[in-house]
Amino acid sequence: MLLRLSRSMLRACTALALVSVSCALPAMAEDASQQEGATQLKKISVKGNRLGVTDTPVATTVEAEQIADRQVTDINDLGRTLEPGVNFNRTTGAVNIRGLEGVRVLTTIDGIPVPYLQDATRDADGGVDSFDFSSLASVSVVRGADSSRGGSGALGGILALSTLEPEDLIRDGKDWGGAWSFTYDSADTSFSPTAAFAKSFGDTSILVQGGYRRGHERKNQGTIDAYGTTRTEANPSDYDQNNVLVKLRHHAEGGHMFGITAERYRKDRDTDARTSQSLTGNYRPGNYTTTDDSDRDRVSLDYAFEAEEEGTLFDRVAASVYWMNQLRGNGYNGYRSTSVIGPIVRDNTYDEKTWGAVGTAEKTLELGGLEHRFSLGWDFATTSTEQYSAGSDNCRLPYTGAFAGCANLHTNQADTPKVDSNKIGLSLEDRIALGASGFTLTPGARFDWIEHSPVMTEGYANNANRPALPAGFDDTAISPKLRLGYQPSEAVELYAQWAMGFRAPTAGELYAVFGGPGTYLRLGNPALQSETSNGIELGANIGDDDLGARVSAFYNRYRNFIDARALSAAEAAAAGYTLAAYPQGGITQYANIAKAEIYGAELSAHKRFDNGITLRGAVAYARGNDLTNDTFLASVAPAKVVLGIDYDAGEWGVGLDWIGVAAARGQTVRSGSNVTYFKTPGYGIVDLSAWWEPEQFNGLKVNAGIFNVLDKTYYDYSSVRNGGSMPSEFYSEPGRTFKISLSQKF
Repeated sequence: MLLRLSRSMLRACTALALVSVSCALPAMAEDASQQEGATQLKKISVKGNRLGVTDTPVATTVEAEQIADRQVTDINDLGRTLEPGVNFNRTTGAVNIRGLEGVRVLTTIDGIPVPYLQDATRDADGGVDSFDFSSLASVSVVRGADSSRGGSGALGGILALSTLEPEDLIRDGKDWGGAWSFTYDSADTSFSPTAAFAKSFGDTSILVQGGYRRGHERKNQGTIDAYGTTRTEANPSDYDQNNVLVKLRHHAEGGHMFGITAERYRKDRDTDARTSQSLTGNYRPGNYTTTDDSDRDRVSLDYAFEAEEEGTLFDRVAASVYWMNQLRGNGYNGYRSTSVIGPIVRDNTYDEKTWGAVGTAEKTLELGGLEHRFSLGWDFATTSTEQYSAGSDNCRLPYTGAFAGCANLHTNQADTPKVDSNKIGLSLEDRIALGASGFTLTPGARFDWIEHSPVMTEGYANNANRPALPAGFDDTAISPKLRLGYQPSEAVELYAQWAMGFRAPTAGELYAVFGGPGTYLRLGNPALQSETSNGIELGANIGDDDLGARVSAFYNRYRNFIDARALSAAEAAAAGYTLAAYPQGGITQYANIAKAEIYGAELSAHKRFDNGITLRGAVAYARGNDLTNDTFLASVAPAKVVLGIDYDAGEWGVGLDWIGVAAARGQTVRSGSNVTYFKTPGYGIVDLSAWWEPEQFNGLKVNAGIFNVLDKTYYDYSSVRNGGSMPSEFYSEPGRTFKISLSQKF
């Protein structure tokens, strides 16, 4: 068992936690009274079954109304102006918070973890964006590692999604309610109708929501419609996306809620990959189409409780028992005209099925003259992960002569064994109000145990490298935290927090094997150690809706950072391989980087005037360094500034935003004709938005926006930093585009 603890700070945190728990257990069922004049902890209410990770000063929340007004239809839109420190890597389907992304950022939906699927060999990555923003009641962003709440994977932060509840639609004393919307986006020529309806029958209510979106390729600033590597326009693409959300809720006497939730999400994209085609080459025009699929299904039994009287064991509880199935797929369908002539098909899938239980319970007690709010959390799951590549072609053994290219095209095999995983997460936090001083002290800790057990399958037995079944992996971690808060008034909150984080390796990082002699080899590493983080943060939340600001500064150190690296001849020999046998790309294997750091600061502020004008501003800055190899961490996005002004006339309004992003670090790196690191230039763009809510049509609202008004050419660092073989304009963002949406609440 490995316990990764920071000794001096852990002693203080653990001592406080143990004292709190030892005092609480004998009195857990006693009535909680309030000391006159003492600092009162703000009450947290349960809505649906939402409770848990976002009750912290390092979290911000965007409500459904803001999502609609800003016409947020994907995670890119969320980070554009509302959450400047949040980025989305469209290449890998990864959320990026404070310079970490993918498996280092935790995404939850209604408190249930939505894992990032990392296909280490075929790039069927992603899955955390498998939801429709029209189904959401709110989006919360928890910045930085707070594993006492999030658990494994929350090194960079948490993207916490909450779906609609019946009470979000049923209003004004009615027993029913609904909404519909229609959005058109010229950036990808897409249209998206959505609808939601809720009805209550006494203490029972039901909600049904659905959305559909159909679109094409995301435009760029390229102007050359050609085949091959001179093309700068985006490849033609078509996609369909749909989702369904159903909820049944029953409110019982005593503050109990019992519910069932079912979700279904599908997105399928077909792309005419003209960049891989030529008039005389292997793939001729129209003979190479790529596919990309994302599926997610969830069924959960939900429970929520909010005490209506004193003396209950807990004040609030939110819990779910769930089943979730996620699938990411990619592939291609083509016809080769020169190399191994004939049709070729590949269908690569990465599938993860999970049964689990998550929940949080809270209790406020007065102990020793101080008010304590205890939060107990649990996260249990058993998961089965399978990767497979199916396909057909005209290849045959031996891979020589006209069939030499087949050595690169292994299919009808698994590159990773089936992996059965189990995890247990238990967290405890005690927020202590220190008398009438305005100070609070919050010690907390989380215990995590995770186990990966590889299982031999027919697909893995067919792997061209004939790998033996690797050994299993298991690890444990204790992630403590300690936060000191000071709230002299309702409008001012100051805090200082120290927290540790933890992430276990994924199945692909541990066990992947792809390639073969004469080509290249990509290897997992069963000897990997789990990543850990150790960070501090200082911050303040000041003001209210009329005048306010948030400011924070943070520093995080990481140990055993996991990354892929090329092996030397000696390292390859030590692993049992001859490097010269893999002349196309050598041998790459996942390894631990001993030390890394990320530090930075974030600031946001707003001022609303009586004449309807609002001024807004936000800054997000982070810098990351690989301290082992003395270089920078490429996952950390450049600094970003957002300045905005809005005018609200009551029935209509307009807004103007300027978005500025600094140039990337380092220099562009080339390897032959390929760019392996793209130093994106800095830029500034302007967005214009407007809305109209006519009084004569109750509940009707029109939102419109013009984005990149000045038609600037710019690049999204998070998505294109790894470059490629195409001209730079191919990787550019859309020029001037517009989006318009019509919505109606009833």
